[in-house]
Amino acid sequence: MATYFDRPMVRRFITAWGQMLLLLSILCTWPAYAAGEELSGIATALGVESVQEATPDSDPAPDEEASEPITSLPTTAPPPVISGESTNNGQIETTPTPQKDNEIRQRINGIFSEIEGLQAVNVSVSQGVVTLTGETANEKKAQQAINLTNRLTDVVTVDDNINRTLDVQENVSTVYQGLKAQLENLVKALPLLLVGIVIFVLVTWFGSWLSNRKRMWQRLTPNPFVAELLSQTVKVIFIIFGLILGLSLIGAETILGTLLGGAGVIGIAVGFAVKDTIENYIASLMLSIRQPFRARDQVVINGQEGIVVRLTSRATILMTLDGNQLRIPNAEVFKGTILNYTKNPERRFTFELGVDANDDPLAAIKVGLDAIGTLAFVLDEPKAIAVIINVGDSNIVLEFQVWVDQSETDFAKARSIAIRETKHALENEGFSLPEPIYRLRFNDKLEKAIEHMQNSTSSAKSDMTITSTTPEPKVERQNNDIPVDDKDKKQAKARAKVILQGRNADEVLDARPDDKLMEKVEQEIAQSSDETDLLNNNSPQE
Repeated sequence: MATYFDRPMVRRFITAWGQMLLLLSILCTWPAYAAGEELSGIATALGVESVQEATPDSDPAPDEEASEPITSLPTTAPPPVISGESTNNGQIETTPTPQKDNEIRQRINGIFSEIEGLQAVNVSVSQGVVTLTGETANEKKAQQAINLTNRLTDVVTVDDNINRTLDVQENVSTVYQGLKAQLENLVKALPLLLVGIVIFVLVTWFGSWLSNRKRMWQRLTPNPFVAELLSQTVKVIFIIFGLILGLSLIGAETILGTLLGGAGVIGIAVGFAVKDTIENYIASLMLSIRQPFRARDQVVINGQEGIVVRLTSRATILMTLDGNQLRIPNAEVFKGTILNYTKNPERRFTFELGVDANDDPLAAIKVGLDAIGTLAFVLDEPKAIAVIINVGDSNIVLEFQVWVDQSETDFAKARSIAIRETKHALENEGFSLPEPIYRLRFNDKLEKAIEHMQNSTSSAKSDMTITSTTPEPKVERQNNDIPVDDKDKKQAKARAKVILQGRNADEVLDARPDDKLMEKVEQEIAQSSDETDLLNNNSPQE
């Protein structure tokens, strides 16, 4: 899935839809910020109180709440501000009068008569205690009446006896009027909104045009991955800059803070979800800068051996020696151990051979090195050497160390041929390669029993008489001077000589690299891919 989202076409599709959603969110939320004066009518329709300072000479708007408490009589006591409670925490006077109760009732009735949805609320006041009866359409209107009543300084407490009718028609009509007013404000703001959108589109288009100047970014940095990263960063900067300009023009800068805050929360959640993808992306950036290997290099990465095909923004692609494609995540490559055989073409291989304990090991070393020196693929510098690494019970183990140029020689074939030539040279010079020797030990009784059986068999044969008239066959005895093992070895060598004189014998003794594997590597490198190859021969290697 992460590889699918790395494709450029999908990235462009997601970017286009993201910009479309951003514009839609601005269209839906801008009128709340751009038309402040008209929102008072909407607040009245929805029953939302505005804040306006009350003065003794003029009454506050019926649908607005004052920043200071609504007073029926002048007072010096600081008014309390209570939300959603029916009890006024102001100071209670010790000498209440009916005149004050009447002023409180008239003041509340006057306010309720100007607010839509509160005309049906009845008010009665006694000793500063306000009792509210009647009907409201919903709980919100009832709480509005209670809060307004609590704002009066001479109110001791509020007794809520309001009946919430929850009438469908009244509630739906209120919402409808609010939506209608909001739509009218949007229509009024369309010219300014279109200008903001045009500015945003122009700035975004210029950022996209600038980011597509690939030659300019490649001049700044030879690394293609870093160049692409810079171009995308410039594009994002211009998109944000255009968004700020458009929102500033229509007077909705607050939306930007909301969007950035939401984007931050979403970014954290997405970051945890795609942690591996982000880790691979950063590792790809570091590998493209460091360039630890080139295409066609034979490497071993965390035990996985193969020939490098390409380095993408997500994975390193190898062609194994078996001809299979291998993808290793870049995070694992960056943190792993990399063994590059191609970095230094001179490579050494070793092998062990044992000679008889009675043979001189130095003489065997000379014979083996002389045979190795006749091979065309063996390098003169560094020279091949051999050392004694162990003396066993019945043999002496020699280790031969040979250097080859692996850019022109197949490593495994060269080692195989060198082992064969060294073995034959030692055998031809009379050195024996010892075989395992097992010694059997018997107790005295078993030895006597075996000896008695042999004596009985020989005496029985001597007593036998031959009555047959058939002439005795002639038995050819082997020459005791030539051991049977030597005869077998000579026969095996003669058989091998005949076989190696065949038509395809040169292919067996050829130590050059396999051309078929390199052809597959070249096909993989030449194959077109949607992923950009981050390996660049012009970039410096670490």
